[in-house]
Amino acid sequence: MRPAAFFVVVLLAALLGLPCAGMAAPTAGSTATAAAGPAMDPAAAARFAGLALKCLHDEYPNHISLSMDQDADVRPPRQLTPAFYGCFDWHSDVHGHWLLVRLLRLMPDAPFAAQARAELARSFTAENMAGELAYLKHPGRASFERPYGLAWLLELSAELREWSDPQAKQWSSTLQPLEAEAAARIKAWLPKLHYPIRIGEHNQTAFSFGLIWDWAGITGDTEMRTLLEDTAQRFYAKDRNCPLSYEPSGEDFLSACLAEADFMRRVMDGKAFAAWLSGFLPGIPRTGRGDWLAPGVVTDRSDPKLAHIDGLNLSRGWMLEGIAHGLPARDPRIPALLASAGEHRAAALPAVTGEHYEGGHWLGTFAVYLTSAAGLR
Repeated sequence: MRPAAFFVVVLLAALLGLPCAGMAAPTAGSTATAAAGPAMDPAAAARFAGLALKCLHDEYPNHISLSMDQDADVRPPRQLTPAFYGCFDWHSDVHGHWLLVRLLRLMPDAPFAAQARAELARSFTAENMAGELAYLKHPGRASFERPYGLAWLLELSAELREWSDPQAKQWSSTLQPLEAEAAARIKAWLPKLHYPIRIGEHNQTAFSFGLIWDWAGITGDTEMRTLLEDTAQRFYAKDRNCPLSYEPSGEDFLSACLAEADFMRRVMDGKAFAAWLSGFLPGIPRTGRGDWLAPGVVTDRSDPKLAHIDGLNLSRGWMLEGIAHGLPARDPRIPALLASAGEHRAAALPAVTGEHYEGGHWLGTFAVYLTSAAGLR
């Protein structure tokens, strides 16, 4: 059993709407659970929901990843992918749906709940899902949204499965054919993938593996869990001295080093993970200071690639918290991990405003994943 003493501090900070900086070391015997996630700040939740509601079914601007065989394959986004055609690109629209489902599950009586339900119901129809499945199965699209978009689709499915709401159960059933296809594609791909993908953008494997691992736990898919365990051993078990000082690259929204550690804490027990982490990230301080990993600097939030750094700060925040969550309660690295997580929260969350569409169409999801502790199931 992994104690989660540190989460008491994270939970209190979330309840008060504060960053998690400057926290004391966890004390022995503290217990907490992240099963339902922390209480969300209503104003922040409404702001994040508004970002998704603004673009969920807004067809343009749109960036399509399309392999064509004939002229007839060129159609408007709403016809190509009739459920997930908004928010600029497919994966952003998928995780925009996740954002709304997650907030509705945590805050069913929020002021935005009725509109969110209406927009979700507009997407989750049998006809729309049949269109999505047909698009996915079209010849030449074997690598479509793999792994990032497929992982977010499974995360969306997991969120629906965890929600006892009758309408959510209906939506979950409607989504299942697409969910099954996404899972089958990942299962067919993993044994053939000979190398990990260690970049800071969509194709990175470690981040997506974490989402897929969580989905497999909720659905009871032991085959997927076994495949991911085997892949973790092949790709990551012997990794040492990850060059965290090389990060970030100029367009990262994920940390290759932290995402790998955040995945491995899911796969390993606390004692084994603590030992592995010592070799993988030996520079984590044991003094509790948070300045060992500075938040990334965003120079232009109107630039779609440079705005990625806001996403990096958000994802670093939850990954640092996840790494701390995977360690035994008395591990001396926990305070430094959480102090840095707090600094990243403080740097990133005020920027999630929607002032610029370049970040507004997707950063809300990252903010909700962080502030609702979605990765700490």
